[in-house]
Amino acid sequence: MASLWVGHRGTVRDYPGFSPSVDAEVIRKAIRGIGTDEKALVDVLTERSHTQRQLIAKEYQAAYGKELKDDLKGDLSGHFQHLMVALVTPPAVFDAKQLKKSMKGTGTDEDALIEILTTRTSRQMKEIYQAYYTVYKKSLGDDISSETSGDFRKALLTLADGRRDDSLKVDEQLAKKDAQILYSAGESRWGTDEDAFTEVLCLRSFPQLRRTFDEYRNISQKDIEDSIKGEVSGHFEDLLLAIVHCARSTPAFLAERLHQALKGAGTDEFTLNRIMVSRSELDLLDIRAEFKKRCGYSLYSAIQSDTSGDYEMALLKLCGGDD
Repeated sequence: MASLWVGHRGTVRDYPGFSPSVDAEVIRKAIRGIGTDEKALVDVLTERSHTQRQLIAKEYQAAYGKELKDDLKGDLSGHFQHLMVALVTPPAVFDAKQLKKSMKGTGTDEDALIEILTTRTSRQMKEIYQAYYTVYKKSLGDDISSETSGDFRKALLTLADGRRDDSLKVDEQLAKKDAQILYSAGESRWGTDEDAFTEVLCLRSFPQLRRTFDEYRNISQKDIEDSIKGEVSGHFEDLLLAIVHCARSTPAFLAERLHQALKGAGTDEFTLNRIMVSRSELDLLDIRAEFKKRCGYSLYSAIQSDTSGDYEMALLKLCGGDD
C-alpha cells in the first residue's frame, strides 16, 4: 500500500503525464553513453514519486533484462550513487536496509536505529518488519536483540513490533492515568520503573502522549523531558527523549537530525540521504520550515554549502525549494 508512505506535506509528488517506458529509455541512454548523463538521471528520479519509480524499475527490467539498481550501482559512485539507488528502492525495503546498516559491522549506530523506529507509524513498521525478513531471512527483532541490551533493547523491540496506537482520538482519563503511572514510576519513588516508561511511551499514540505530558506537568510541576533525564541514562534515555520529541513534533525532531548531519566538519550522508529520501513524499515541507525556525537559515542553503556536484544537485531537487 503506497498510501502508507505518502502524506500531504511532501516536496515530491506524482509526475503528470508519466510514462514508465519513456523514463526507462531516458535512464538507459543516460547510463549507456560514453560518460553518464547525471542530470538526466536526477531529472527523472527526483521528479517521480516512489510508486512511479517502482514502475520505471519494472519497465527497465522488462526492456533491458537488468535491474535498474544494479546498473546505477555499476555506473555511479560515492554518495550520489547511494542517493540514486535509495530513490529506486521501495520505501519499506529502504528502511529495512538502513536498519541493517545501523547494526552491521563493529558497533551499532544507535542514533539511526532510534530515528527510524521512533518516526515510522505502526503500519509502516509492520511493512518494514516484513521487508526485513524478506531481504535478510532473519527477523528484525532477532537482530535488534543481538545488537542491543537491557531496557534499550526492550523498548526498541516494542517499537519494532509496530504496536503503537495510530488513532488520533485522545482519551482524557487514560492521559491522567498514564501521567500518574509515569510519575509513580520515576519522580515519586526511590529508583525507576523503566518498564512503565517503555509501556506508555512506546504504545500510546502521539496525540495521546501530548495530552499525557500536559497532565504529567500538572502532577509533577516538571516537563517529562526533565524527569527522563533525571531518571534514566544512556541509549535508553536517548530513545525516550526522541519519542517525546517526535510526539511533540516529528518534523522538528527530523529537522534537528538534519541540522546535526550538516553542521561542523564533514557531512553525515547516511542520515542526510535517509531523511531526504524517506520524508520527501511525507512531510519534508514541514521539516524545512522547522529547520529554518531552528537554524535561522534554510535547509536548501545548508545543503548548498555542505555538498557539491551531482550529489548536491539531486539533494536540492528533493529539497524542492529555498525558504
